[in-house]
Amino acid sequence: MSTTPQAIRGTQDIFGTDAEAFAHVVETFERVRKLYRFRRVEMPVFEKTEVFSRSIGETTDVVSKEMYSFEDRGGESLTLRPEFTAGLARAYLTDGWKQFAPLKVATHGPLFRYERPQKGRYRQFHQIDAELIGSPEPLADVELLVMADQLLKELGISDGVTLQLNTLGDVASRDAWRAALIEYFRGHKAELSEDSQDRLERNPLRILDSKDLRDKAFVADAPMIDTFLSAEAQDFFAAVTAGLDAAGVAYERAPSLVRGLDYYRHTAFEFVTTRLGAQGTVLGGGRYDGLMESLGGPATPAVGWAAGIERLAMLVADAGTLSEAPLTVVLAVEDDAALGYAQKVITALRFQGLDAEMVATGSARKRFDKAVKMGAKVLVSFGVKDGEPAANLRAAEPTAEYLAVEQVLQSVNP
Repeated sequence: MSTTPQAIRGTQDIFGTDAEAFAHVVETFERVRKLYRFRRVEMPVFEKTEVFSRSIGETTDVVSKEMYSFEDRGGESLTLRPEFTAGLARAYLTDGWKQFAPLKVATHGPLFRYERPQKGRYRQFHQIDAELIGSPEPLADVELLVMADQLLKELGISDGVTLQLNTLGDVASRDAWRAALIEYFRGHKAELSEDSQDRLERNPLRILDSKDLRDKAFVADAPMIDTFLSAEAQDFFAAVTAGLDAAGVAYERAPSLVRGLDYYRHTAFEFVTTRLGAQGTVLGGGRYDGLMESLGGPATPAVGWAAGIERLAMLVADAGTLSEAPLTVVLAVEDDAALGYAQKVITALRFQGLDAEMVATGSARKRFDKAVKMGAKVLVSFGVKDGEPAANLRAAEPTAEYLAVEQVLQSVNP
């Protein structure tokens, strides 16, 4: 029996084409967030547990069932981050970021939740995240949605992905809607699922997005937010949809799309697809104007979104749009006396931005053939001529890469 430790359930070792798709998602996100002038930030992997329990909510599944929490040697309860927003909100309040409001920030990295592993979902998973903090304007919501739409298009995975959009109204609208939902679902309490019966008084909005068939039978006739929207909330949502129309971003109204926590206001959205099975959400977010107050800060408007890198990478791989670039230069060292010269050349090539590989081990007679089989755009063989190291440049035609390699050879002394 093997004594080699195995990977922890719910984690993964990413390699090969999967790793390339993962990197492609991150690289595209970094490029797009720069276009929108979102500042890059790095956040701690763990925080005080109260950062998440106060912001995400004690009654949510994330806090009550899924967090990796532990007590450190000083007796303080710490938690591996299950999401980015709470930590970013904490940093906004404690690190003086308020002076930069409205602040646009973006980050990516690993997150941790103890839940049943399934397709595209792991106990250690990775997200990209973008937040706009300090702007109460619907234009902020529009900018984030347009940014998300452009990201999916640049990843080549926007076909078959639909933006579902809803409004949760302002505080007055949401409170009136919540009261109506409680009254409605109380009349069907005995027929609801156990989870929804538990949520009824504390978090009735969550019943609307329940996947349980017992709950779905009553959701269709439940009160919808539009009945309770104030004039201000209607104007806000109209400004968001008008902005999306102007930017050419397609969307569909999803009246049952909700966010259960009280600090969510106005816009809620998800980009969804049928290409990932039951786990159809590709990217999601919303406006969370009340979050800062839950952490002891002043009322601060904010909106943001996050997306799972693993899910995006799966879509990238399925789309077949990502292929490994062909090797540019391969160096075949046919005589070990020329190895030092070849090492100088390959170093110079890489500093010039050209990718290169060197074949310098194994049988000297077979190195050239091995190099040819690697299919590089340019091949350079190294040997000895008149007692001195020498290089022979080969290519099918004098391409830009050929000329660049030729220039490097002219500048490097044997």
